[in-house]
Amino acid sequence: MTASHSDALVFFGATGDLAYKQIFPALQAMIRHGHLNLPIIGVAKSGLTVHQLRERARDSIQNSGTFDAGAFARLSAQLIYIDGDYQDDATYAQIRSALGQSVRPLYYLAIPPSMFEPVTLGLAKSGGTKNARVIVEKPFGRDLASAQALNQMLHTAFEEDAIFRIDHYLGKEAVENLLYFRFSNTFVEPIWHRDYVASVQITMAEKFGVQGRGAFYEEVGAIRDVVQNHMLQVMALLTMEMPIADIDNHTGDAPVSPFGAWQEAGKNTAQDAIRDEKCRVLSAMRPLLLTDLVRGQFQGYRDEPGVASDSQVETFAALKLHIDNPRWQDVPFYIRAGKQLPVTCTEIVVELKPPPSTLFDKTGAEHPNYFLFRLSPDFLIALGTRTKLPGEAMVGMATPLIAHRQPGQEMTPYERLLGDALQGNSALFTRGDMVEAAWRVVDPVLNTVTISTGQTKTMPVISYAPGTWGPEAAEQIMDTNDGWHNPALKDTPP
Repeated sequence: MTASHSDALVFFGATGDLAYKQIFPALQAMIRHGHLNLPIIGVAKSGLTVHQLRERARDSIQNSGTFDAGAFARLSAQLIYIDGDYQDDATYAQIRSALGQSVRPLYYLAIPPSMFEPVTLGLAKSGGTKNARVIVEKPFGRDLASAQALNQMLHTAFEEDAIFRIDHYLGKEAVENLLYFRFSNTFVEPIWHRDYVASVQITMAEKFGVQGRGAFYEEVGAIRDVVQNHMLQVMALLTMEMPIADIDNHTGDAPVSPFGAWQEAGKNTAQDAIRDEKCRVLSAMRPLLLTDLVRGQFQGYRDEPGVASDSQVETFAALKLHIDNPRWQDVPFYIRAGKQLPVTCTEIVVELKPPPSTLFDKTGAEHPNYFLFRLSPDFLIALGTRTKLPGEAMVGMATPLIAHRQPGQEMTPYERLLGDALQGNSALFTRGDMVEAAWRVVDPVLNTVTISTGQTKTMPVISYAPGTWGPEAAEQIMDTNDGWHNPALKDTPP
């Protein structure tokens, strides 16, 4: 363990749903891989004992299908539990006592956003934030103003480089591969700009609905839930400039992260360079216009427990964005996310412009080249090409070339991200200015629409049938007649 490595993990919300579904399995995986040998302190107000928390952790990991008796025994031995109220100073005194000689703890706020402030202020008041780091779960604010207020509050207790705003989507192997693919292949960069790219589509489709979480979804909606964070972060990875870091002067034996990032005081590290470029491209995204947005709601959503009978919360959003910089000026970016769609799949299609002349058949212009990235449920990168059909005529056919396919085992997002935070590696976490830049993109359309009278009202949602690709109006924001590319989950794309 290096001097910059955290020496204790304190996670608030130890008895919550996130801990049960994600954190306990990730902690066991980290122990099994030799990446977690430090005190683990769970904090919650549930009336449980430490023995009962350990049994809950066992049940969690068994349900995940990853139970390892040896690793779990070590996890149990490292696990401490504090049952206390987040509003009570005594809780933070117990945490300080349990930390013992720890000098660089990592706090994980796996709790509702309403508790971020009391927990942060409680830690600061107890003196527990010195040299500490903090992981903050999403949603990070509900709009630009609340995100700015949350940033300001966190900065009263932690320096910016000690704040890790977690987005589990950035920890996915397939998402990381976007960045690797872009900057590790010579043939990509020469055509990765407005002269060759006609349009970009990003679709995040979910076949399921709100799964009993209607009350939660009523407070969020599709734009806040996945567009402002997951989808805009993916768009930033696709469009950012090459990160430039001061790597030639690197010294020492600090472990190298997935992107060659490291912690070294006084240096422009690779992780800072990555986040700098992501922030620049997010800042260059044009704020979303109402004319470039379609909001939908699947039929039956209002029958869900916790959902208002006249709810106007969107379960589907389709939008068109632009980036005002030299690389991407005038290229339309289409984002679509929704529930109760035909499949569960996330795909990106980068459509290239057709050749300047059609020497052979005209179908080349009708079916141009493309890059396809499938991020889930499996991982696939393909290049759409055209090859000649057998015979005398010079007629072609679409031929996808599978560039990469990886269905095997991989590290879970929470295992990767928790490990990075413990090491102080922030490359896969969003910075405060990045969060605010993303909110600026969607903020103009979140709640209201201005009508000709100068009044404001909620922008109505359009009903769509479950199992369809959302409202037909989503086609109207497209600049071409080709329409949306609908993922089909075939071994080879169309």
